[in-house]
Amino acid sequence: MGVQPKPPRTGAATTATGPAAAVTASSPRPAEQPGFRSGFACFVGRPNVGKSTLMNALVGTKVAITSSRPQTTRRAIRGIVHRGDAQLIIVDTPGLHRPRTLLGERLDSLVRSTLTEVDVIGFCLPAPDRIGPGDKYLAAELAVIKGAPVVGIVTKTDLGDWAGVVPVSATTGFQLDVLTDVLVAHLPPGRPLYTDGELTDEPEQILVAELIREAVLEGVRDELPHSIAVVVEEMGPRPDQDGLTDVHAFMYVERPSQKAIVIGAKGARLKEVGTRARQQIEALLGTRVYLDLRVKVAKDWQRDPKQLRRLGFYD
Repeated sequence: MGVQPKPPRTGAATTATGPAAAVTASSPRPAEQPGFRSGFACFVGRPNVGKSTLMNALVGTKVAITSSRPQTTRRAIRGIVHRGDAQLIIVDTPGLHRPRTLLGERLDSLVRSTLTEVDVIGFCLPAPDRIGPGDKYLAAELAVIKGAPVVGIVTKTDLGDWAGVVPVSATTGFQLDVLTDVLVAHLPPGRPLYTDGELTDEPEQILVAELIREAVLEGVRDELPHSIAVVVEEMGPRPDQDGLTDVHAFMYVERPSQKAIVIGAKGARLKEVGTRARQQIEALLGTRVYLDLRVKVAKDWQRDPKQLRRLGFYD
């Protein structure tokens, strides 16, 4: 899961697989613009401080899934903010934490590699919460990172009375423009890295899988979300019906007892998850969707290197 957030600023070819993988020599590149800035910002913070919600608010659309469950984010998601004088690519990462599984170790490695490549780092602290050991741990980690300035961001100000470095609220939109100004000021001069109007470079299949995982997170026990992975096996328009997209996906859990929780009594919970996910997928794709959603057991997949690779979590 190594990442390379900064795309090349020359015409050299690249085979990058990280946050800027889609920005290659083959991508159409707009002309140079005097006074224009472009680059990458990364939001960090302990789990569940509102990083994904904040990125979605800045981009203006839902790019990353959100949940009240901590450690929802499992990959580096890019959201693109377009302005007349700048293009800000925000990299949303998993929350830094002390890993307890192989999956946790790989997510932690993903965050650390991302931090060394971006132009500016936003350190998110939620307004309603006290500064805790996790925040102090992150502050110490950021202090040793060279090359990227750190901007303090106070999130969730709608839930508390806080005035700080850059207090914002993704829910109400409070000072989102100010935050964008602060982040853009730290970007290097450059050309637009993505075409105008492009809001993310995540493949639709990945976005669909994330929407399914978001739907299931809302209906299961607190301890279960970390054991759930979603893979879209097949997706495409149905040949004999215009405007209908078939989506075939599997939800993987670690134990048979977890499978029973996800399915629910007589399949009721799985049906609710499917309905909720299908509505979100239809909004994303702009078509009617037939969703075939099944549950499989992949024993202890969070600790199994082979299964982690099969589910898309690479070294």
